[in-house]
Amino acid sequence: MRTVFTVSAVLAAAIAGPVAAQDISANATYETVTLRGGFANDPYVVPVTSGGLTDISYIDGCRGFIATNPDVRLYFEAGSLPLILSATSDADTTIVINGPDGNWYCDDDSGGYPNPMVQFSPAMSGRYEIWVGTYGGTDNYPATVNISELYGPSGDMYVDDIYMDVPIPSSGPDVNADPIFETVNLRAGYTPDPYIVSLASGGTNDASMVASGCRGYIATAPDVRLNYSAGSLPLILSVNSNADTTLVVNGPDGNWYCDDDGGNGLNPSLRFGSPMSGRYEIWVGTYGSTDNAAADLHISELYSQ
Repeated sequence: MRTVFTVSAVLAAAIAGPVAAQDISANATYETVTLRGGFANDPYVVPVTSGGLTDISYIDGCRGFIATNPDVRLYFEAGSLPLILSATSDADTTIVINGPDGNWYCDDDSGGYPNPMVQFSPAMSGRYEIWVGTYGGTDNYPATVNISELYGPSGDMYVDDIYMDVPIPSSGPDVNADPIFETVNLRAGYTPDPYIVSLASGGTNDASMVASGCRGYIATAPDVRLNYSAGSLPLILSVNSNADTTLVVNGPDGNWYCDDDGGNGLNPSLRFGSPMSGRYEIWVGTYGSTDNAAADLHISELYSQ
């Protein structure tokens, strides 16, 4: 895995206040996006055209030619994960960001040439103005802006920072620890169904320590906490991943519920036919190793993955 630099290392310029040539208050040319930590469909991708007439090198350390209006405006409510903003193109592009703190953040090739990437760790809540520049000239090229909590522009998963601040006591999984990814509050009949949480599976705890029938390696804190008000429908917890994953759930009754391959392929699924109201602590494990893998947790009353 390539080394990932947090914003303190990738930062090419952090200058407070607006700059005259760029209008951070102008409407975004391509899209205004509103996301909160743990958003589904990660990465969120916006097609844009790179470049413009302004040489952004007047901000020390920034490179490329960008437009006056932001290409993308992002309103972001930060969670526990980093925020990774990158661009993908066949051309040599750069990224220029005005952050919620009013500072400027720029990068050229940190996502692997020719793609730029800036990782905010920890992420800030607020408004991000994003430009994709063309390096070395005013030509325009097709590009995408990629908004992620897990991935860089090449699709590599950057999960190193996710667990570094999570204590791992010798006692194993902690049902009372704050969830790593999201706390979800749902009532029977909720929409949209399924409710999807994108996360990273795995951890350093062998799940067999909580119950003999449990499998996989899980984190200490729950990945997701579900506060659920039950109705007449079942509750189905399942996972979608390209890796071999497992499910470990501590239910409202204090009992442990686990599955390995009860879903589609190597994906786990747990179905509570007469679900209990209350708190469900949910871990997604990686089978057979402590490696992390991209996964989506599906919470449904109708469907299983």
